[in-house]
Amino acid sequence: MVFKRRKKLTPLIWLARSLWPKGGWHRAALYLQHRLHRLPDTPQTISRGVFAGIFSVFTPLFGLHFLVAYILAKLMRGNVVAALLATFVGNPLTYVPIGVVSLKMGHFILGTEFDHVNERSFMGKFIDAADDFWLNFLAVLSDVDANWDALIRFFYEVFLPYLVGGIVPGIVAGLVGYYVTLPMIAAYQARRRKKLKAKLEKLRKKAHASYNKS
Repeated sequence: MVFKRRKKLTPLIWLARSLWPKGGWHRAALYLQHRLHRLPDTPQTISRGVFAGIFSVFTPLFGLHFLVAYILAKLMRGNVVAALLATFVGNPLTYVPIGVVSLKMGHFILGTEFDHVNERSFMGKFIDAADDFWLNFLAVLSDVDANWDALIRFFYEVFLPYLVGGIVPGIVAGLVGYYVTLPMIAAYQARRRKKLKAKLEKLRKKAHASYNKS
């Protein structure tokens, strides 16, 4: 294959790259900015896509953020590619603070208690819930009795508060992304049109001069 990696990434290297991309987060941010600049769409549409992508990472639907961003971008008439790019706001460095803020906000809105002792292990709760779901699924296909108590507790203690609590900070973060992206994209596209116009004018003058000489 033409685009196949020459050296396969080990799990340890993959984890390290997730926490710290090759070239650093600054270079990764510049790359995302460059990709957003090059999208062939209006600044408003691209910015709506950015809002959708950022908002999606404040949902507890880990592994489905691309799908959530895609659906939101379609509903908001935003740029889908911009939405998918913006989901990279959610990464191993930001998921924990996003999760803690969303959980605290959700428990506050619902009038329930947030367990401060386990606030650093909430990602582990999602992993445990996925394991429990898989084991119960296998139990349905066998003679083993399924036990949904842990998943029900997870839903009310973690998933539902996260889902409810992520709405407000998700909207705030999405609006910040929208209003930062909008003038940036508009300015870039204006500069690009100006350069293109100057280039076309230069070519027109060159062609006109060649015609006069002949």
